Amino acid sequence: MRLKHRGPDWSGLYQYGDCYLAHQRLAIIDPASGDQPLFNEDEKIVVTVNGEIYNHEKIRSTLPNHIFRTGSDCEVIAHLYEEHGENFVDMLDGMFSFVLLDTRDNSFIAARDAIGITSLYIGWGLDGSVWVSSELKGLNDECEHFEAFPPGHLYSSKTESLIRWYNPPWFSEAIPSTPYDPLVLRHAFENAVIKRLMTDVPFGVLLSGGLDSSLVASITARHLAGTKAAKQWGAQLHSFCVGLEGSPDLRAAKEVADYLGTLHHEFHFTVQDGIDAIDDVIYHIETYDVTTIRASTPMFLMSRKIKSLGVKMVISGEGSDEIFGGYLYFHKAPNKEEFHRETCRKIKALHQYDCLRANKSTSAWGLEARVPFLDKEFVNVAMSIDPEWKMIKPEQGRMEKWILRRAFDDEERPYLPKHILYRQKEQFSDGVGYSWIDGLKAHAEKHVTDKMMLHAGHIYTHNTPRTKEAYYYRMIFDRFFPQNSATLTVPGGASIACSTATAVEWDESWSKNLDPSGRAAIGVHNSAYEKHLTTSVANADLTSKIMESSPPLVMGVNAPPGLIIRG
Repeated sequence: MRLKHRGPDWSGLYQYGDCYLAHQRLAIIDPASGDQPLFNEDEKIVVTVNGEIYNHEKIRSTLPNHIFRTGSDCEVIAHLYEEHGENFVDMLDGMFSFVLLDTRDNSFIAARDAIGITSLYIGWGLDGSVWVSSELKGLNDECEHFEAFPPGHLYSSKTESLIRWYNPPWFSEAIPSTPYDPLVLRHAFENAVIKRLMTDVPFGVLLSGGLDSSLVASITARHLAGTKAAKQWGAQLHSFCVGLEGSPDLRAAKEVADYLGTLHHEFHFTVQDGIDAIDDVIYHIETYDVTTIRASTPMFLMSRKIKSLGVKMVISGEGSDEIFGGYLYFHKAPNKEEFHRETCRKIKALHQYDCLRANKSTSAWGLEARVPFLDKEFVNVAMSIDPEWKMIKPEQGRMEKWILRRAFDDEERPYLPKHILYRQKEQFSDGVGYSWIDGLKAHAEKHVTDKMMLHAGHIYTHNTPRTKEAYYYRMIFDRFFPQNSATLTVPGGASIACSTATAVEWDESWSKNLDPSGRAAIGVHNSAYEKHLTTSVANADLTSKIMESSPPLVMGVNAPPGLIIRG
């Protein structure tokens, strides 16, 4: 029941001997018959899955001798196992966490997708039991020890060990040498977006007005017509944005939405709204990492509003900055080798940061987030490019993520207005409004004293909070998750503008200004801390402003086609 928020559509429970499979379903594909657990033909193979398998129709065509009971994309997992044993996970193209029980020998396997888009944890009880759960809160009362299930891995009860099934060329961090071809990159990303239009429920795109989300929205709008989703819900794309009144993201997102012709929904929140939600946010996202909490809070508030409109799936832009070196600290990368190795480190850590935020902030309200930048095939294409092309060289007119911007700079059929295509990177927690972070710091200042900070190292010996804001979040986290195992699931170390600890060494001055905000990249960000004065903290209720006036969502027999929402 602790995970019911993740899937309010159906509760499934299966028991065989001393093995139990429980599942809370969020129905996206085949809502009518795809309830879980799922089985093979003779029901000897049982599987529960969180995620989406985008190539399920292709997989079905390779299994002509198998009988499928449902239209669920996840059912192919049971049949692939029956055909190939444990060596099938790399055949799956999608985001997923699953547990599969083979009742023939009472063995089981668990696996997580390549990058860790969906969340997963594994734990062990004193009685010898093994537990697997999508969230910490499913384990913390039952397990003596638990930890994050590593992305790209499979656990087998037969060997009681974790095996890495995902072994792409970039994982070794060897420096690639493939020349940059803008059309190859463009087509790879378009394909990644198109395959994520697979849905049987209303959906939309998250649109911040930055490069990544704007490209996702542009490609979706361009290819939506003619899809099954368009026939069911209408060809006009819905876009969603959140921010403080007058924030950079709201202005840019509205401009992009007008350019693309989306039905745009703009949600406003105040600093006080965000502060009031912090406890709930930390409970749901299960971290005390500062930048993740800063960015998760507005996404958490927005997800609730989106779900209330009848939308169950959104496409988002996470992952681009890690792949292309889009964070502003990459301006200081000393050479292409270090640049590439840092992108590899960032991708490997995504499951602890942006993937965790996108998955849990949305799942808290029964909303699914899909992330095309982390498509397996696209990542392989992008990470095989000679990193010299990714290097930021202002003297040559090459800003951060220049190769992505250039790939979609089409004069004949523009994807985006030029100034949006070349807009400077804004981290989500900054773009929703600069006073958001300033307000959080001011709030923490009231609740954490200098004396508390003086003894922080004795209270929190692991990942000792360096700031009052970090101390404040840590207190809340420990109230919900007091176990040492929970503390160890959260990453730590020095960071500047979302860098890894290694990249902090790129600039000597950064060690004196450790803050995950993009504005900490002094000398790079156009609104760096040295130029910015904090604005006043507003105090009002969360309001939603629908940019179009239209009738309510209608699901009846006589309903006209298309997703219809009233503001």
